[in-house]
Amino acid sequence: MIELRDVYKRFGTQVILDGVNLTVNEGETLALLGPSGTGKSVLLKHIVGLIRPDRGQVIVDGKEVRKLNRHDLRDLRETIGYVFQNGALFDSQSVYENIRLGITDEAKYLDDDYCHERVARCLKMVNLSPETAAKYPAQLSGGMRKRVGISRAIAGTPKYLLYDEPTSGLDPVNSDIIDDLVKSLADGLGVTSIMVTHDVKGAFRTADRIALLTGGKIVQIGTPKEFMASTVPEVREFLERDFGNVTFAA
Repeated sequence: MIELRDVYKRFGTQVILDGVNLTVNEGETLALLGPSGTGKSVLLKHIVGLIRPDRGQVIVDGKEVRKLNRHDLRDLRETIGYVFQNGALFDSQSVYENIRLGITDEAKYLDDDYCHERVARCLKMVNLSPETAAKYPAQLSGGMRKRVGISRAIAGTPKYLLYDEPTSGLDPVNSDIIDDLVKSLADGLGVTSIMVTHDVKGAFRTADRIALLTGGKIVQIGTPKEFMASTVPEVREFLERDFGNVTFAA
């Protein structure tokens, strides 16, 4: 389980997180929505310890992240797969080498037989052919690069998957492919997932629950049905941008 308890973060005079409270339950997929620049990616980076809160607690598996020493933080990060917004693939390395970097166990990383088998399996899980392993990022389409990034994130058999805008820059067809992939990996691997996204319709397709972060706070969290029925003004405004004249339940 992932918990954020009254988390505050500011950069200079700009308040990014202003008392965020959020619980992500074991095995669920949570979609985190919000306007650009509202701190969604900053929130993800708190979970892996890349950013420390000014105040409050970030707790993963009962451990407060900012209190972990270097060794324990490394162990925690081995349980978390992180899918970066732009794939963050190394252009000078093959797809095989990029995915292999996601294998966090040193002994397994040094075992060539294990790595070849694991990379092939991860490619299969994201519906890419084995031949893709020999290609380089520049030879791939945008959608394929996104899927390779997901392959790297799952290569270390994580317990948690954090997606930072996995469908950004993709056409509707490829966006749907990634959404289906997020859902199938959650079901097939049993991972707990947080998906930061601007794609409201995609969030409704893939998530068990949806949260809206705006003004530095979580203003709404619930199932897609509960989210659609919300009367919170910020939620109504956000939804109407994507769905037009939405009819909200009483």
